[in-house]
Amino acid sequence: MNNIVQARDMDVMTLALVLGLVFVTSLLFAPLGLGGGLLFVPILHYVAGWEIDGALLMVSLALTTVVSYGSGLAHRKEGHWSTEVRNSALQGAIPGVMVGVLIVIILGDKMDLTFKTIGVLVILWAIQKTWNKIKSDATSDVEDTREQGIKQVPVVIGSGIAGILSAVLGIGSGIINIPLLRHYTDLETRTAIGTSFGIMMVVVPVAVITHSFALSSDQLAFLADENILLFGPGAIMATFFGAQIGARVGLKYLPTKAVMGVFFSLLIIVLIRYVLDLLTKFNLL
Repeated sequence: MNNIVQARDMDVMTLALVLGLVFVTSLLFAPLGLGGGLLFVPILHYVAGWEIDGALLMVSLALTTVVSYGSGLAHRKEGHWSTEVRNSALQGAIPGVMVGVLIVIILGDKMDLTFKTIGVLVILWAIQKTWNKIKSDATSDVEDTREQGIKQVPVVIGSGIAGILSAVLGIGSGIINIPLLRHYTDLETRTAIGTSFGIMMVVVPVAVITHSFALSSDQLAFLADENILLFGPGAIMATFFGAQIGARVGLKYLPTKAVMGVFFSLLIIVLIRYVLDLLTKFNLL
């Protein structure tokens, strides 16, 4: 019920701030092969004031869908895409999404605590991978010794875990899929990013639809609030244009290190806020 109150209390300035942050997030995440959920959720939670529940996760996943299509189609047009690898990953990712939605239903009122605990772990993983990427860019002349082909079992299992996290955290799970594809297939970085978007273009809409069937009456009432109905089209447009600019302009003109640096900094800010919330919940602050 608190979500409904927050929806009605969202003023014009807050709405503009949320839409601006959504735009910047999609612009930054698109060149990196990520859907944006790692930041969409904290934006909606901390700036818009929404509770972390199935409704928020569904909205985050809907915005992530827009990013995945806006950037994924651009990557596919440039030939950065492997249908074979994507189809292998979907064998694990789609069942994983179903399991993830079931976990959200089971958690119920404990979703906030569980979300932030898992979120901290995933963000730490993301920070580590981002740091490794920044370091590897400085030594890009190192010979690539990866084996050729697709290691089917690790790809299916890994994408299954990514699917679960997608549904539970409201993310596209590109932060899991890209290292997975780089390690267990012969895809180069840009093709791994495009293929990650290809996975998201299927999996994230499935997560949105599955979550929609699991919403409570209060959550449905929240999404039906007139302010949320007004927010939706604006958020979709901001996300779409941000992803388009990020995928087309960002890939060519924005320095990768600069994008990675901003991404790295934003993750640290979100991580600190999640940790503070958890410490407060356990009366450690």
